[in-house]
Amino acid sequence: MKGKIIIPGGSGFLGRSLAKWLHNEGYQVIILSRKSRSLDYAENVLWDGETLGDWAKELEGATAIVNLTGRWVNCRYHKRNRDQIMNSRIRSTRIISEALSQCKNPPSVWLNSSTATIYLHRYDKPNDEENGIIASHPDAKDVFSVQVAEAWEKEFEKVDPSLTRKIIMRTSFVYGVEHGGVYETIRKLVKLRFGGKMGDGKQYVSWIHSDDFCRCVQWFIENEKARGVYNICTPNPLPNKEIMRIIRKVMNVSTGFNLSHWMLEVGAFIIRTQTELIIKSRYVTPARLLAEGFSFAHPTFEEAIRDIESRGIIR
Repeated sequence: MKGKIIIPGGSGFLGRSLAKWLHNEGYQVIILSRKSRSLDYAENVLWDGETLGDWAKELEGATAIVNLTGRWVNCRYHKRNRDQIMNSRIRSTRIISEALSQCKNPPSVWLNSSTATIYLHRYDKPNDEENGIIASHPDAKDVFSVQVAEAWEKEFEKVDPSLTRKIIMRTSFVYGVEHGGVYETIRKLVKLRFGGKMGDGKQYVSWIHSDDFCRCVQWFIENEKARGVYNICTPNPLPNKEIMRIIRKVMNVSTGFNLSHWMLEVGAFIIRTQTELIIKSRYVTPARLLAEGFSFAHPTFEEAIRDIESRGIIR
């Protein structure tokens, strides 16, 4: 075994993708989860994301922590959901920090999730790690999401850097084959012939193939010089209109009805989600990954979607 990787919140789409990848790469994987389950690619250890328990023993001597904990954001942002979204991220980061401080041999690196949504809704130029603007915008209806991202990163900044190497992952939309991902939802819309542009279709979509997300994580773990904030996305963001055109092309769906802003608002209310997830222009690029020599296996969107389609979505 190369080492032990702890993945708090590893039972979702992204966690399953990463756990399987790291298992296949020769790592021992421990998933911290609220539910008991039997897995053939990882050991499942119970935790509540808020209090210390036996799970904290797993951190001793581990190679890395990859914290993916956080309530799903694909919901309506009423008070209860807002509280759960915020608290699940802040409290889990805080309790991991407490457990880490008690380790005699703490993990070598801690990768903590964040989101590319932290950057300004814009069309003029991409946000990178050095020059990106962190702000909300009324057109994107993203005030709460930016507040969550800032609070999350601020909590992680409190972690003593002498304890472990620290990395913040500002992750874009991740496309992959595991059940529950964003692509699964989009391809359903395309099959129903609702795969045209959404809103004006000009909003940028930053994205990454799940394999490249996993490769980024492994690269961070194994590259001791990597630390600080990284944008986790390909160098090739595309407007929504182009994203949908490519997906229709790959899926051999000839038509796709456009969804205007008012249609998106009605649809979001019906399926209990927020239009921000669709209308915000996430124009983000991975300047640090490129400068430090990371190479993407799936840098172009059409090739990435063809690869995913060739494997089939896991149910």
